Amino acid sequence: MEMRDIEYNKSSYVETSLGNKVSRQTILCGSQNIVLQGKVIVQQDSIIRGDLGNVRTGRYCIISKDVVIRPAHKKFSKGVAFFPLNIGDHVYIGEKSIVNAAMVGSYVYIGKNCVIGRRCQLKDCCVIEDNTVLAPETVVPSFTRYSGNPGVQVDDVPECQMDLMVDFTRSYYQHFVPEKRSKVES
Repeated sequence: MEMRDIEYNKSSYVETSLGNKVSRQTILCGSQNIVLQGKVIVQQDSIIRGDLGNVRTGRYCIISKDVVIRPAHKKFSKGVAFFPLNIGDHVYIGEKSIVNAAMVGSYVYIGKNCVIGRRCQLKDCCVIEDNTVLAPETVVPSFTRYSGNPGVQVDDVPECQMDLMVDFTRSYYQHFVPEKRSKVES
């Protein structure tokens, strides 16, 4: 089934030379510490906390509306330390999800309203279903599907997950298009 076009207001997005499309309604804290590798979409009302630590995404990452991404932290007796957050290629993060992970691998699908607890590790080719809450320091192995609160493994993911995510994120990017201007009748 062919994906429908997702239209956006061109004036409310900034498009970079690498093909990143970032909403002007996004909050990028510490933008000097945020690296988007290319063909990344960051939709409105999302927050990326680069002021806490480095955040790096791979290519073809889709960050939906109202997502919060912040680097993992650890409390020590003398204070708090934040660790860099690396997100792999071809990753989809659904609306209203909070990602506080240590690492998100490539070809990962995170559904809507998910909470990825601090210092979680999501390995390549895994799926986090809608409304899942992962406890801090959870390690999600490759080719697994997690669901629930707290999130537990509910199934395996097919070995073609990598191909599915490449097709999905590329198609999403290609169908994320500026609104067609309607002709004004005189």
